Amino acid sequence: METRELGSTGIDATAVGLGTWNVGPVWGDVSDEQIEEAIHTAIDAGITFIDTAEVYGNGRAERLIGEVLAQRNDADSIDVVTKAAPDADGGHSPDGLRDSITGSIDRLGVDSLDLVQLHCPETGAFYDPAVFDALEDLREEGLIDHAGVSVELVEEASKAIEYDVVESVQIIFNPFRLRPRERFFEMAQRRDAGIIVRVPLASGLLAGAFDATTSFSEDDHRRAAIEDGVAAGVGPKGGETFAGVPFDAGVAAVEDLRPHVPSEMTMAQFTLRWILDHEAVTTVIPGSTSPSHVEENASVADFPQLSHQTHGAVADVYEKHVHEHVHHRW
Repeated sequence: METRELGSTGIDATAVGLGTWNVGPVWGDVSDEQIEEAIHTAIDAGITFIDTAEVYGNGRAERLIGEVLAQRNDADSIDVVTKAAPDADGGHSPDGLRDSITGSIDRLGVDSLDLVQLHCPETGAFYDPAVFDALEDLREEGLIDHAGVSVELVEEASKAIEYDVVESVQIIFNPFRLRPRERFFEMAQRRDAGIIVRVPLASGLLAGAFDATTSFSEDDHRRAAIEDGVAAGVGPKGGETFAGVPFDAGVAAVEDLRPHVPSEMTMAQFTLRWILDHEAVTTVIPGSTSPSHVEENASVADFPQLSHQTHGAVADVYEKHVHEHVHHRW
């Protein structure tokens, strides 16, 4: 698979990685065996970049990744990047970071972390130099090899890369969230910061599997966002569920996108290919516990870039259905 260098880290990330948010209960029940099979499938399909976090399943995702890698003879070729949860006040204290990182090292069964990212702390943390000094100290001690951030806001991403220790930014970007392209990508390229794209399929909306009648289980965060509005979704102001787009607007937008999807692609593949067409993007990390979907996602890197006309059509759909809901917010 095509690889792209992740900023200044020296990590050659596969263009398509694997995200593991969906091991948590907000996506419904999934067995350890299903998760491990999906991870094995991803690696067998050529994916060498796996993203996780200590909060995914309360450490479960990290533990299962560690167990899978312990079974394989190609584990040294896999880059596992994780995220440190903020403290209770939404910030990151030096002690809290150290506890998070040592816990992740234990669960993953490694000596140091390839890359640790701050996991969407409150905005004030990005204006606290002590947070980034702590990351520098942890790197000097050998507990982490590289540091990055996962953000909710474009403004947080822009502030984060002012710190030399920050080598990558994980951010939501897809046909429903165009603001990063407008306000951040060029800046990231100038500072040699890698970009990891999360929530690429807008909680499944951009996989094209839903319509206005789709229902979700009671413990699924998507049901709350549909019944109680965007703010009831995951993330500040609900910005992660469906990428912050009201469900009905998202369904309408997907219907307008369908005629522009090449016949050889699924809607999910079309979305991932559209993301990878942006030069500033290093890797995109769709999550799935379905082996067939993992293989389908991995194959996206082999498709040619979409046409300029298709990119223009995506922009038109965004303006018609989505811009008013999200562009000013995240």
